[in-house]
Amino acid sequence: MDDERDFHIADEQEIKEGKTTDVYFENTMEIFDHKGVGDENVIAEFTASSLPSDWSWAVFCGLDEVLHLLKGKNIDVYSMPEGTIFRTEGRDGIFTPVFWIEGPYKEFCIYETPILGFVCHPTGVATKSARVNKVARDSAVMSFGIRRMHPGIAPVIDRSAYIGGCDGISCIAGAEVVDVEPQGTMPHALTIIFEDPKKAFEAFDEALPENVPRIALVDTYYDETVESEMAVDAMGENLYGLRLDTPSSRRGDLTKIAEEVRWELKRRGVETKIICSGGMDEYYIPKLKDAGADAFGVGTSVSNARTVNFAMDIVEKEGEMVAKRGKFSGKKQAYRCPECFTFKMESWEDEKPECGCGSEMEPMLEKVMEDGEIIGEYPEPDEIRDYVLDQLSKVEADWLE
Repeated sequence: MDDERDFHIADEQEIKEGKTTDVYFENTMEIFDHKGVGDENVIAEFTASSLPSDWSWAVFCGLDEVLHLLKGKNIDVYSMPEGTIFRTEGRDGIFTPVFWIEGPYKEFCIYETPILGFVCHPTGVATKSARVNKVARDSAVMSFGIRRMHPGIAPVIDRSAYIGGCDGISCIAGAEVVDVEPQGTMPHALTIIFEDPKKAFEAFDEALPENVPRIALVDTYYDETVESEMAVDAMGENLYGLRLDTPSSRRGDLTKIAEEVRWELKRRGVETKIICSGGMDEYYIPKLKDAGADAFGVGTSVSNARTVNFAMDIVEKEGEMVAKRGKFSGKKQAYRCPECFTFKMESWEDEKPECGCGSEMEPMLEKVMEDGEIIGEYPEPDEIRDYVLDQLSKVEADWLE
């Protein structure tokens, strides 16, 4: 089999043609054609029976690509809004459907694999980003993690990170997807080429337009306090911030380095932001905030976030309730308490339940596609991000307890 592509990525047409599916779905379609079945109307719901490590909630992400894949098919889709914070199950133990598809099974059989791929990894990235945002609070967080992942999915990663709560993203193509300006600092290579931190800082300040924040990377050759003073001398009032990215082999305690740099600058009467990067996550950031860090660059912890293992399961066929073992049959509505974010699942026709806290629960699944056409205007990434941030105030950072 000859494949002349230079980069090992599937293009949009290959995805739409089902070439990124598991082969057994293609085999299944052949069996359907041979036996004259597969046109039965089904409801297939997408649930996650568990979340990674200590996550008690997740941020649903990736719905837009699912809908674009299914455009033109003879199906309907009901879904939570992208960006919804959900729990894997309700108070009754029934798994939470984040969306479901209704239509002839043959219409979407070969798409199960890419549909899951569209939501599993992005939901993990968005959730990790939201957890980081939760502890960073008023501190800016920039996503720097695309260098650790295949470049073919860089825009997906940065879109998911932005939706989840990262304030800035570094990828040029990713920034175009979410319609923001890409953000970054400077590489160690710049200092190495100039052979002198101060010369590198001066070149940075002289060459780049005013709208690029002057953030100096201050740990290439000398002590962080020494290079910080060089940055102050080189950039003066143009200096926006100092980035600490000290390698672990030389780091010791980064919180102490941040405190020392802050102290020495204060003695010189200099106020500037301290940006920390390298190994940042929702567990490390609170310690650095206490040490006086103002902003954070998060990398692999977000871009390589644990995948949320969604599964697709048929729960109705021709109006009859069906399900494999371990799943719950029938078309359901997912209700969420707007106060405590408790979930409860009910049959689609049942009445709206009341939460144990006394609040009236809200239905989260609504029709977003009818006969293969997307209903209404899909929200822009910044709208989805605002929705996520609004919900974050109502969920707990229970991993810090």
